[in-house]
Amino acid sequence: MQRSGEYISNLTGEAMYKSFRPAPLPPVLNMDDEMVSQLTSATKALATLDTLSSYIPNMNLFVSMYVRKEALLSSQIEGTQATLEDVLDPLIEKNANQNVADVVNYIKAAEFALERMNTLPLCNRLIKETHAVLMSGVRGQEKNPGEFRTSQNWIGAAGSSLKNARYIPPNPEDMTDAMSDLEKYINSDDSLDVLIQAALLHYQFETIHPFLDGNGRVGRLLITLFLMEKGALNSPALYISYYLKKNRIEYYDRMSEVRNKDNYEQWIKFFLNAVKDSADESVDTIKKLSDLHDANIDKINGIGRAAKNARAVFDYLEQNPIIDIGKTAEELNLAFSTVSLAVNRLVDAGILIKTNNASRNRVFAYEDYLAILRKDT
Repeated sequence: MQRSGEYISNLTGEAMYKSFRPAPLPPVLNMDDEMVSQLTSATKALATLDTLSSYIPNMNLFVSMYVRKEALLSSQIEGTQATLEDVLDPLIEKNANQNVADVVNYIKAAEFALERMNTLPLCNRLIKETHAVLMSGVRGQEKNPGEFRTSQNWIGAAGSSLKNARYIPPNPEDMTDAMSDLEKYINSDDSLDVLIQAALLHYQFETIHPFLDGNGRVGRLLITLFLMEKGALNSPALYISYYLKKNRIEYYDRMSEVRNKDNYEQWIKFFLNAVKDSADESVDTIKKLSDLHDANIDKINGIGRAAKNARAVFDYLEQNPIIDIGKTAEELNLAFSTVSLAVNRLVDAGILIKTNNASRNRVFAYEDYLAILRKDT
């Protein structure tokens, strides 16, 4: 048997098919100079991000937006057709737009998992609970949210079957054993570097494919949760889907090469590049958003008597960069007229722009902020 596992026969005769039975982690790896160099670069980039995250005073605001951006990018990898504006628009009925609902549920699932990790270690129970939130009330809700599958699944083009599938994950019995082994690995004291462990974890989860739907999104969320669990990240400021979306075909091909050619090393190198690029991108984004914040606070402080209310609306903007005056007034517990005046001051200062000409539902956007976040979405 190769390091990654083996294909085994299921059923007999015309119904026979081969599913993959993964070997438990970790494999014995060939750590060549290239991998060591990439590991060093990725570790430095992640440490820079984590250090920056720890001293930025309003980092929690950035994290709120990062979770939304990761949710959007990760959902787009799976084919969800939604934009950043769709997700943030206060007037879009989330439940009526399935694409937006998919992203909103990912945000809820990420926030749930991050909170749940305060009381529960990263384990199969937490993974199932997170999946239940992800799949609640959206496409795929009929596919047993929060439960590992009890039937065979497969990956392939629309209309494919077990006969012509691109990949057939472990049968239900092997899947149950593999997820038990993976849970043990997550909570083991492996001597491998934590980033290599994260690469192995993500590959193994996607190979096992324990759910009938939502495996990709849960698997990518697991990367951040695992890095936080192991102390490599203090906040979920790494959105690795930025890189994986840009290199979507290669992302899938490299995981397939582990199963088909027993080549873990090429996958780990790809993953380390993804971490480095994503961490560098996150650092650049934090710096740009922080500089923008400081510049606009200076503008608001120069407004005069209206500065207090303008600042309240501005603070709200950094979590909700597209706003409707009525909803903002309600959220801030301020009069409509007060918020309207503050918004006009922010427009005059060049911070907000009007995006909707309808007098009843005036919508304004923090465009400079959105332009930074919109990159690669």
